Amino acid sequence: MGATGSAESAESAESAESGESGGPAEGEAVARAAVAVDGVGEVPAADTGDDVPRARPRRRGRTAAMLAAAAVLGVVAGACTGYLVQAGRAPTALPPLSQPVVAQAQGEAEPLSAAQDRRVRTDGDLRKLLIPRPKGTEDNPLAVDDEGWADLAAYAERYKGPASTFDSLIDDEFRRAAVTSWRVGDAYTVDIALVQFRQESKPAASEWAENGDYWADKEGDTRRWPLPGTGEGTGTVYVHDAPERKAGYLPLYSAEAHAWRGDIYMEIHVYGSKPIAKAKIMDLAERQVGKL
Repeated sequence: MGATGSAESAESAESAESGESGGPAEGEAVARAAVAVDGVGEVPAADTGDDVPRARPRRRGRTAAMLAAAAVLGVVAGACTGYLVQAGRAPTALPPLSQPVVAQAQGEAEPLSAAQDRRVRTDGDLRKLLIPRPKGTEDNPLAVDDEGWADLAAYAERYKGPASTFDSLIDDEFRRAAVTSWRVGDAYTVDIALVQFRQESKPAASEWAENGDYWADKEGDTRRWPLPGTGEGTGTVYVHDAPERKAGYLPLYSAEAHAWRGDIYMEIHVYGSKPIAKAKIMDLAERQVGKL
């Protein structure tokens, strides 16, 4: 018994010694194999007192820094090269400051004729720009006419709100108005006005034409056409097919035209007891705008 027990004890001690010596070696081998698979290198072993080599830490970000530095150096080198190329070129000669002297014409220039300068016509007798009254027509008893002129107050009376119209004409720098009117029996009446503005602060002629267009479009059963001989939006003809009715009076049909040219606003109104033909108002408007 004693010998057998001593042998078993010796074998157990030898087995324990061999197991203790094999454990760390196997763990270290596994750790090294795992690190080698990851490609990182060896990691420091536990502090057992053994002289085990430690892994070197890997540096990061060096590639990006090198690329950025290369880009900066490339820009600087390009700028320097461009400067050297430009500095090596010959300077461009500037044009001479002196210019040839133009001889002054002798005498005075002749003023432009009315055919060449429209302002010569419009600054003259404005009544001469009105179309002539057809033969066989009669005076219009309701016309406001003082030898072909209508002053500011007389022209304002042509509107439904004469007081406010008077103020508007003052604000818009009213200069003068040439008017004409006639009657063709009991068929129809024609009323034409050429209103001139000073236009020192605003384009009043075009604004009054737009105002006439606005109120003409508000009438019911109205047809409209652009006026030939004028630019787009500068002349329009209207025919109102629905008459104005009032107890004790015949139905009143009407047609009108509004246009502007320069500092002159043109308005034409035709009234009659029968519908006004488009050809009638269009003919009057075309002939009148043709004289402006």
